[in-house]
Amino acid sequence: MAFAASILAEPQLCEKVRPRVWRPGDAIIPRKPKRRSKPAVRVQYGALPYRFTPMAALEILILTTRQTRRWIVPKGWPIKRLTPSKSAAREAFEEAGVRGKIGARAVGVFRYKKAVGENRADPDYEVKIFPLLVRRQSATWPESGQRVVQWVDPEKAISLIREPELKAIIEKFAKRAAAAAASKVIY
Repeated sequence: MAFAASILAEPQLCEKVRPRVWRPGDAIIPRKPKRRSKPAVRVQYGALPYRFTPMAALEILILTTRQTRRWIVPKGWPIKRLTPSKSAAREAFEEAGVRGKIGARAVGVFRYKKAVGENRADPDYEVKIFPLLVRRQSATWPESGQRVVQWVDPEKAISLIREPELKAIIEKFAKRAAAAAASKVIY
């Protein structure tokens, strides 16, 4: 009994620990719960390169990916000190060798998943697409030996591309471009 009383009377191990004193005005900040259920969405910027033929037909530039050889539009990671649209234009040059007038506003957004490995979660990628009216196409460019580049009509582009959301963006863009071209025709 004397042993238990001496432990309760004189706490020797706890002398350095001071209890928290709450004062008026102190804020209680709740801790954020840890989220491990799904990975963050990674944002990329892409270009939708287009041009008009001498007969005023719309053509879309598509290219293959380096590894799986699927048909896509040029896209890539944000580039420091460049706006999203300028990042998309830079990617279009690096991947397809095209330059032109890039739109400041995105015409659409699509998502896709990329398998990264057995043990890691597959992150979601969100790509914001900006229209690029092509004025020049280079004979060589940084990734010219790694990709196949092809100008096609919008219907052919839609049939070759696998991503459903990207197909919808191209279809919507083609309808808008056709309507704009029709309004400029003088009879």
